[in-house]
Amino acid sequence: MSKYFSEERIAQFWVFQLSGWTGLSIVSYFSLNLWYDQPEAVYLGHNILQSVLGVIVSWPLRYIYRRVWNDALVLRIVYISIAVVIFAGLWSVLRLAVFQWMTGETGIWSDFGGWLFPSIFIFMCWTALYHGFKYYRLVGEEHDALLRMESARNFEAARAARAESSTREAQLEMLRYQLKPHFLFNTMNAIQSLVATKRNERAIEMINALSDFLRYSLYSDTKQFVTVKDELAAIKMYLLIEQARFGERLSVEMNASEEARDQLLPSMLLQPLVENAIKYAISKSEKGGALMIEAYCDATHLNIDVIDSGAEVSARGAAGASGVGLSNIRQRLEACYEDDYSFDLHRTKEGGVRAAVRIPLNHSETMS
Repeated sequence: MSKYFSEERIAQFWVFQLSGWTGLSIVSYFSLNLWYDQPEAVYLGHNILQSVLGVIVSWPLRYIYRRVWNDALVLRIVYISIAVVIFAGLWSVLRLAVFQWMTGETGIWSDFGGWLFPSIFIFMCWTALYHGFKYYRLVGEEHDALLRMESARNFEAARAARAESSTREAQLEMLRYQLKPHFLFNTMNAIQSLVATKRNERAIEMINALSDFLRYSLYSDTKQFVTVKDELAAIKMYLLIEQARFGERLSVEMNASEEARDQLLPSMLLQPLVENAIKYAISKSEKGGALMIEAYCDATHLNIDVIDSGAEVSARGAAGASGVGLSNIRQRLEACYEDDYSFDLHRTKEGGVRAAVRIPLNHSETMS
C-alpha cells in the first residue's frame, strides 16, 4: 500500500510540475513575446526552453523541502529562502545565457537583476504551491485516518453491542424459563413435598437456591463477563432445584482447576448447556443419569466441558444442537471472540453428549 501511495504522489508531482511550467511558458508568450513584438521562432524557442530548464532546476527543491519538513518553523523558513534564492539565481543564469546564445544579443548581463527578481517570484510561487498541495494532502490523509479510526470504533462498538444484546437475550430467555408455569409448579411442588414430609431444612435449602438463582440472573444483567467460579455457583443453584425433581436420578460432579476458576466467560453461558443435558438426557432415562462439568486451561485458552451420561432413547440427535439456547451461545461467542473460539457437540463413548466450549484466557483484558 505504501508503494502505491509513493508512486501515486510521484505521478501527481510531475503532473503539477509539467502543467505549471507549461502554463508559465504560455503566459510568457502572451505577456512578453507578443507584448514586445517578438514573434520570431528564436524567441518562442527560448520561451519554451527556459520552461524546460525550470522543470529541471526546480526538481531538486522537492527533495530539499522534504528533507527539512520536520525541522523547526524558523529554520525551515531560512532553508527555504536560501534555496529559493539559489535556484532562482541558477535558473536566471541559465536562461539568460541561453537567450544570449540563441538570439545573439550582447550586453544583457548588466540587466541580470531584471531577470533574477522575476525568477525569485516564480520560485516563491512554486514553493508556495508545493507546500499548499502538501498540506492539503496531509489534511486529506489525516481526515481519512480519522474516518478509519471512527469506522474501527464503530465496528468495536457494534461488536460490543451484539455481545451485550446476546447476553441480555440469554438473560431474558433464562428468566422466561424460570417463569414457565411447569418449572415453577415443579419447583414449588417439590418444596411443598419437602415441607409435608417435614424435611424443612431441605425445603429451606430449595427456597434459598431458587432465590439465589433469581438474584444471580438479575445481578448478572449488569455484567457481561463473570468468573468461572461465579458461573459454576449459579449453575449449582440451578441444579439444586432440578435435583429436587429428580432426586437420586440426577448426580452432578463439578471440577474446575484453580487457574480456570478465576478466568472470565460471558455470563450465563453454561445454563443452556446444562438445561439441554437434563432435558434430552436425564429426563429421558428412567434411571436418570450423571452430569459432569469440567473447566481447565491450556496455554492460551479456557476449556469448559458439559458432559451427560446419555439417554435411553436413540433419537436424541445432537443434544438439541439446533435449539434456540445453543444458537444463542454460538452468536454470543462469535460476538465476543470473533474467530478465536470453538463450540462443539459430539457423542461420548458411553453414549452421552459432550458440549465443549473453548475461549481465550483472561478475556477481560481484551474487552476493557
